[in-house]
Amino acid sequence: MPLTNQQYDSILREYEEKQNDSRRLQLARVSEIYEKIPEYEETDHAVSSVSVAHARRLLEGDGQALADLKQSLHALSEKKRMLLLSAGYPADYLEPDYDCPLCRDTGYVEGAKCICLKQKIVTLLYEQSNIRDTLKRENFSVLSSDYYKGEDLERFLRASNACQDFVRSFASCYRNLFFYGSVGAGKTFLSNCIARELIEAGNLVLYFSAAGLIDILSGRSREESAAASQDIWHCDLLVIDDLGTEYTNAYVVSQLFSCLNERHLRRKSTIISTNLSLADLRNKYSERIFSRITSNYDIFKITGPDIRMYLKTIQNRK
Repeated sequence: MPLTNQQYDSILREYEEKQNDSRRLQLARVSEIYEKIPEYEETDHAVSSVSVAHARRLLEGDGQALADLKQSLHALSEKKRMLLLSAGYPADYLEPDYDCPLCRDTGYVEGAKCICLKQKIVTLLYEQSNIRDTLKRENFSVLSSDYYKGEDLERFLRASNACQDFVRSFASCYRNLFFYGSVGAGKTFLSNCIARELIEAGNLVLYFSAAGLIDILSGRSREESAAASQDIWHCDLLVIDDLGTEYTNAYVVSQLFSCLNERHLRRKSTIISTNLSLADLRNKYSERIFSRITSNYDIFKITGPDIRMYLKTIQNRK
């Protein structure tokens, strides 16, 4: 599920608190240095005086003032650095203490979410999602082809190899995957394997049943729906499970197409799994959706026994 406004605000408050803590620590250190190294305070004040004096020269049309200012400020900065070192302090003792030097604990770099903010969102979504326990059980470490034979085995191996390649090339290659075939044959399992790997690598992965996705896109207030749509359009990977199980009408089809189209325009990867055949997919959805999927997705048919039912039967016998 996308973050609620309250959850997002809570994360931003953490950043504000960290900035406030850093400012308090910096001010305390400045007071400490002024007390222990009086010459440092004098040099600090000299920076302001020099800046004002050279600004006046600039206003008076002195073309050399800017170059002189840079030289003077560099000399004062070097003097302060030497004063700290000679007193046994590190040269960067008065620099702000950032948890993330990229965004300086703001959460944003040039208007875009910093990797640290993305990681916080991923962690929160991962912790609150009911997929967390599922991904502990379903991942590449337990991948097995023992349940398949003949053509089913060939199809599964082709799909599983593509999934691992998808993960390896995710950062550099825009791809989409579409799994269809018989019930319980491993389509959702492979989606979960990919989701687990990319979440662990720090990517923002949103995972929905098709019904849940449509509910998010169309079942809230206009403001909440717009905010949720932005998360769905911009997340690193969107996984849509069990396409075809949701209630479908013209509005639902239009919402689904908008979602797939927006992600394609942004070159954001999507994985879709369904029990529908390709013919059923074409009949149930618009020609635009069918065309979008067949043109822009790597399509894999996965067939075989109902592994979920088989494992459930084995477990019940124990």
